[in-house]
Amino acid sequence: MNKHKSKAVTEGIEKAPMRSLFYAMGYTKEELDRPLIGIVSAHSDIVPGHFHLDKIVEAVKAGVRMAGGTPIMVPSIGVCDGIAMGHVGMKYSLPSRELIADSVETMAQAHAFDGLVLVPNCDKIVPGMVMGALRLNLPTVVVSGGPMMSGCVDNEDTSLSKMFEAVGARKANLIDDEKLIEFETNTCPGCGSCSGMYTANSMNCLCEALGIALPGNGTIPAVQARRLQLAKKAGMAIMDLVEKDIKIKDIIHEKSIRNALTCDMALGCSSNSVLHLLAISNEAG
Repeated sequence: MNKHKSKAVTEGIEKAPMRSLFYAMGYTKEELDRPLIGIVSAHSDIVPGHFHLDKIVEAVKAGVRMAGGTPIMVPSIGVCDGIAMGHVGMKYSLPSRELIADSVETMAQAHAFDGLVLVPNCDKIVPGMVMGALRLNLPTVVVSGGPMMSGCVDNEDTSLSKMFEAVGARKANLIDDEKLIEFETNTCPGCGSCSGMYTANSMNCLCEALGIALPGNGTIPAVQARRLQLAKKAGMAIMDLVEKDIKIKDIIHEKSIRNALTCDMALGCSSNSVLHLLAISNEAG
């Protein structure tokens, strides 16, 4: 049984000031007697893949509580590569991965969490959170926000790549303004990571292959009830890992990374997955 790291902030006479700060937020003694589980959320109002993560986090919290832990949400930044594209914003996308890794490491170490549930969804956020968790080597589970449903134009499925093609078609006068507006209002029908095998969906599938996400993490659509059920199961799963003291480096190692590369080739993942698997491998040593 893991001797909980959180005892460093919850147990003993010297920790009375720390406990008083927990009590200021409404935590109870019973909650402080349980393992403290950091839930790292990339929720924001600017990224379609992250727009609904507050609901995913609430489901994770429910799972953690059902399994006897105390969930504590902490935030992470996240850039929408789609919105950042085509202007200076794109220069901030890849560097944001390192900021995310740093923030996961900082928040977990500073507050002595016993385990982590990572709740990302999009391109740099998934690998960034995993990289940060590897530095800490705590019990860790990933549960993403899930993929966006495909859009529909002219009775055909559309995704963001079709949107860029529509811009080209309009510039070449192959379609008119009205048709372009039809594409832009029907291509992305709701929240989730952009439909298509781009980096986000690639990395969410590869997290399953690496063994740090439950089955369905990469494929259950963002808007389905099964996604919330998966989040609850992830909350329960982290408590099992904490109980058994199974850390992220027990799961991510040379064999699991090779497994992820095999899965990458089979699925035809984004070429960016190579960039991120190398960085994850580096953090894992």
